[in-house]
Amino acid sequence: MSAPRGPRPGPRGWVGRGRGPAGYVQAADEWRGTTVQVCGLWPFAAGTGSPMVGVPIGRNMVSGSTLCCDPVSWFQRGNLISQPSMFVLGRPGLGKSTIVRRMALGLAGYGVQPMVLGDLRPDYVDLIEALGGQVLRLGPGRGSLNVLDSSEAKAAADRLTGGARGALLADAHEVRATMVSSLITILRKAPPTDREESILDRALAVLDERHVGTPVLADLLQVIRDAPADVRQVAIDHGSDDRYRQLTEGLEATLAGMTHGGRFGGIFTQQTTAPMRRDRPVVFDVSSIDDGQMDLQAAALLASWSTGFGAINVSNRLADAGLEPRRHYFVVLDELWRALRAGRGLVDRVDTLTRLNRKWGVGQAMISHTMSDLLALPSPEDRMKARGLVERSGMVVCGGLPAAEMEMLRSAVSVSRAEEEMLTSWTDPPAWDPDGGHESAPPGRGKFLVKVGGRPGIPVQVKLTSVEATMNDTNKLWHTISRTGKVSDLPPVDEVLDAVEAAEGVS
Repeated sequence: MSAPRGPRPGPRGWVGRGRGPAGYVQAADEWRGTTVQVCGLWPFAAGTGSPMVGVPIGRNMVSGSTLCCDPVSWFQRGNLISQPSMFVLGRPGLGKSTIVRRMALGLAGYGVQPMVLGDLRPDYVDLIEALGGQVLRLGPGRGSLNVLDSSEAKAAADRLTGGARGALLADAHEVRATMVSSLITILRKAPPTDREESILDRALAVLDERHVGTPVLADLLQVIRDAPADVRQVAIDHGSDDRYRQLTEGLEATLAGMTHGGRFGGIFTQQTTAPMRRDRPVVFDVSSIDDGQMDLQAAALLASWSTGFGAINVSNRLADAGLEPRRHYFVVLDELWRALRAGRGLVDRVDTLTRLNRKWGVGQAMISHTMSDLLALPSPEDRMKARGLVERSGMVVCGGLPAAEMEMLRSAVSVSRAEEEMLTSWTDPPAWDPDGGHESAPPGRGKFLVKVGGRPGIPVQVKLTSVEATMNDTNKLWHTISRTGKVSDLPPVDEVLDAVEAAEGVS
């Protein structure tokens, strides 16, 4: 016969006078480990909800587990998204470029080539240089990019035969025609007419037949001025020289403005300073173009995009023929809103690129500040297409956003009320540090919400390694304390050079 049971404490301890139940039940300690390490602890082990496929990004802010995330791995290896694209939104200074750099660095370790098509600050130059990549600088007096240069495509076509050769040449022709039309759109703030696009298309074909070497925009302008029969046929001048001059006058004036400098400063009218390589990481550094030169910035971004995707097409064609290894690229399109606002119809160019990323075997990251930037386009059609860029992205990564953005964000991405409150809280201003005498880091810096379709978002905190911190330093010019004094008080340049040489000799 069992002994009688005595009184037992409740779930929070002994209740009553002089006893005192616990008002707070301490949570059990949690430990993290691999399935190999904790398999003997069953059933006290549970898996986390964060995916472990791709580049390690940071800690899940809810569970503390590691989140691995990038559009290429989630599409190719994890089958977690429908296409390898990502849209990043967030206010300036909260780390949008930082999380993209982390993905680019990790993907480089997986064999995916980072390709930054237009770096305006620059944010990616140090990373690409550390990876042994190629830095292509564009800007007045720094470097030029010939938008009619198809030498790489022609060299690759010489290695192909049959339909593959013809297809590659046709693609190269289309890329050049599209780029010239885009430059015209930026200068005019409106796209060229259908007749003008036909004239440009036929003039490019005539230029390829007649010109020896690599042509420039001045050569294209001369073909239009020469009025060959093929060009006059699509111009429909009915055999009248006067009518032909009238039909091509506007196009001739725009091209003349490009070739003689103008707002573009001759960057796109000279031979390419350095050809782009397909077998290493690359970044187009356009940071020398001032923010006041909006048209030139947009043109430089579009020219970088055109050159980059043209190189990807060449790489894929050669890989299909077994002439080069198959390469995958991670394409970064930063400051997207600048290019979209440059002229009506330019969103169509970006829209086409985003629809071909699966076909071309590239992962893609598009970066902008807010939905307002995308929806501020003058044309309703362009605004709809700009919102579609976000809707079609395989994943949307949101940093801190103001409350006014939530309604526009909900029109493209499903977000809950709790997620909205989280995003707006990340925009709070930084606190003042009385000990250090300066502001602390903003509360939302490095914090992001990863959204995939209608699934709950994954909040993550990105932490930089010491190596990444040196490459991500945007305040290098402020590390040395400023020195004051009159210019006349400074020593002569020769004395300064002698002192430097002496110091180097001592060291």
